[in-house]
Amino acid sequence: MTVTYHVGEHDGGFGYHVGEVWSETFPDHDSALRAAKSAAQRQQIGGDNVSISYQLADGRWTSEDARGGDRPATEVVDDTSDRAAP
Repeated sequence: MTVTYHVGEHDGGFGYHVGEVWSETFPDHDSALRAAKSAAQRQQIGGDNVSISYQLADGRWTSEDARGGDRPATEVVDDTSDRAAP
């Protein structure tokens, strides 16, 4: 799985988004691109292994172990120039 951060024009400035969720608006393209790269890097930071419990759609509860180092790959795509950002 790869999480893709897209940089583009947003609310009179620039921002980045994953899926349909946008970041705050930045005044210029370079600020938005730096912020997207920073967010993508932070996505790579692992944590501790933990046991988690959550409720399923049918109302039952389940538990599982979540590995803290199990992080998705990330990429940043600059949609203002139609190319992947370095």
